[in-house]
Order: sequence, then C-alpha cells, then structure tokens
Amino acid sequence: MTTIEIDTPHGPARVEMHCAEEAQAVLLLGHGAGGGIDAKDLVAVTRAAQAVGVDVALVEQPYRVAGRRAPAPAKQLDAAWLAVAEELGERFDDLPQVFGGRSSGARVACRTAAEGQAAAVLCLAFPEHPPGKPEKSRQAELDAVEVPTLVVQGESDPFGRPEAGPHHEVVVIPGTHALDKDLDGLARITSEWLTRVLRPLS
Repeated sequence: MTTIEIDTPHGPARVEMHCAEEAQAVLLLGHGAGGGIDAKDLVAVTRAAQAVGVDVALVEQPYRVAGRRAPAPAKQLDAAWLAVAEELGERFDDLPQVFGGRSSGARVACRTAAEGQAAAVLCLAFPEHPPGKPEKSRQAELDAVEVPTLVVQGESDPFGRPEAGPHHEVVVIPGTHALDKDLDGLARITSEWLTRVLRPLS
C-alpha cells in the first residue's frame, strides 16, 4: 500500500493505493459524507478487487484531508474527483477506470462517470433519498449513468432503495446503510461483477 497526494482545484486529495498483480483496471473508491476510507465495506471491496486483478485507489476528498467533517458542495466534490481520476489515468498507463464509492461517494461516481470516461460504476449504499424523505429522490443521478453499474444496497437502509434500470443492477444484501453485516457476501458480489464487466475490456 502506498499513499499519494494529488492536487485538485479545491486542495489536495489523498489517495491510498492498493495494487494487484498484473492489474487490468483501476477501481477508484470514494468515502461517505462523514466517514473515511476505512469503512468496513470499502475495505472488503478493496481486498476483493485486488484478488481479481484490479488496482484500488481509496480517495480521500480534500475537505477530509483538511480535517473537516462537513462535506464540500457537490460541484467541488466532483471537480476534485475528476482531477484525481485524470492524474491516476496518467500514472497507471491509461488502464480502464471503474468509478465507485459508498453513499455520497457513490453519488460522486455517478455524476462524474460520463466526463471521466469511466468504464463502469460501483455504488455501495447509494443514498436514494434522505431518511424519511422519499420525495427527495436522487434516482436521476443513477439513471444518467450509461455504463455498466452495480448498486449494492442494505435491505433495511433508511436511505431507501434505488430502482434498477437499463444500465444498472441493484443487489440487496442483509444490513443497513453501513453494509457491514455480510462483508463476505459483499466481497463475492463485487468481485464477480468486476470480473464480468472488465472481461470485454481485457
């Protein structure tokens, strides 16, 4: 594991790299709004991705690097993410990139997938709506993604459950928004999906 800092328009982002042997792609994973890259589901997915030949970049947004807990506005999150993706593309020989993250990080991955030319998107606990406010849906962010997308959702997630669509599948596993009740199942689902979506690219 190596840690690098990458300059973005909104301050430095910190990236923790977990490299696989003979990688065929790079998976960028972002954290939730108030959490960090040490979340149990992110750790489980990192190990699962490495095992199937995918480098993993755990991306810490500039506001977290600066010690703030309150998330930056969406446009700043997206701009910082795209700056990291561009830098990593140059460092890793233009390997295909899969954008991903948990909760807020999943939203960033969806919003930037087209501009960042992501090969696929992985959403862990996509926050379909704020708790108790189903009328404030974020389904449009997910529906706008036009590359293969996997959403893994806890069956009792208070942030709701997204609807499946032409480009994205939704898999429900035991647990809440934390997705920490069945980490083995989460690892298996994501590694199988990564293998399937990356096969045509290798």
